Amino acid sequence: MAERIGCLIIGYICGCFMTAELVCRKLTGKPAGEVGKTGNPGMANVMASLGFKPGILVLAGDIGKTIAGVVLAWLFFGSRLGHICVLWAALGVTLGHDLPFWLKMHGGKGVATTCAGIVLFSPFFGFLSMIAGMLVVFATQSLALGGVVIPAAFAICMALREGSEAGWLSAALLVLMIWRHFPALKKIGTPQMDRTDVLGAIRKNLRKS
Repeated sequence: MAERIGCLIIGYICGCFMTAELVCRKLTGKPAGEVGKTGNPGMANVMASLGFKPGILVLAGDIGKTIAGVVLAWLFFGSRLGHICVLWAALGVTLGHDLPFWLKMHGGKGVATTCAGIVLFSPFFGFLSMIAGMLVVFATQSLALGGVVIPAAFAICMALREGSEAGWLSAALLVLMIWRHFPALKKIGTPQMDRTDVLGAIRKNLRKS
């Protein structure tokens, strides 16, 4: 169990590096919590508030810290834990991103770190789950619902193919995603539902470029 806790700790420390904070402070002089409508330190809010390139920088940083956490966990504990250390580290990174100690536990929603983590553990099922989530976003214009579908689909695949530990770790990522998106999920089906036209935004940015 000590190795698993070690992976969580390594991941958590890496996850506490908030890319959005760096980008927002560099471009606006303000913390991410004061930028945009939501103040969420994630790609979606930064992209909507500051533009496409800053949003991509945040995404790249969040993916990068997930890779860093996984690589470090593998170097320290991979020989004893095997491939499962990737999911433990990914869970730690997502916890750090969602609950960074230096921001008084006010972090992001963990979509990018979750997606990066599941792809690093199982590229095929990770990408398949991401495609399912993106199709839901396209169909419903709900980023929250799409975000939840990704770890839900992955958890089912892992429970069926990789065994109970991978299944439970994937389920933990799902619980975190539901918790962080719960305010938006409650609005689904109501006039107050948060809608994001992702396809429209992509077309708009392509026309600009």
